[in-house]
Amino acid sequence: MTINVLILCTHNSARSVLAEGMLNHLAATAGKDVRAFSAGSAPSGKLNPFALEALTNAGVDVSSYRSKSWDEFVGDDKPVMRVVITVCDSAARETCPYWPGSPVKMHWGYADPSNAAGGDEGKRIAFELTRQAIAYRMLQLLALPMESMTDAELQAALTTISRT
Repeated sequence: MTINVLILCTHNSARSVLAEGMLNHLAATAGKDVRAFSAGSAPSGKLNPFALEALTNAGVDVSSYRSKSWDEFVGDDKPVMRVVITVCDSAARETCPYWPGSPVKMHWGYADPSNAAGGDEGKRIAFELTRQAIAYRMLQLLALPMESMTDAELQAALTTISRT
């Protein structure tokens, strides 16, 4: 059974897209039945080109990626999420919709790499470092036996990962 993970950020243009791309890429590489989705509470409608560049350089196919609203994942006919992760502070403070299945929720905050100093090169470096940090946590997530964990066990494990 596929384990679905929804990653949220306000604009769904950078950090959440990096997380979706890395989790799907790493899950496929590891042969894990995990599917990541990303969305935002106020999607920008466009993806940050530096996020797409960082993912492409890591071997991730971004051709089908787009900025989308979390409303696309609300409703009984939508994929049931096992985990919902916020990756920006503003999304973590927002009241999330009801998610079918009552998923485990976690906040893994990352600084916004689009605010990096140093022009385009500074942004490229910041996006790559953010991608690497996200990938590290996603590898730890994939190492968990999520299919056999209770919600409490999964919550505790995700909290431990958040401290790394």
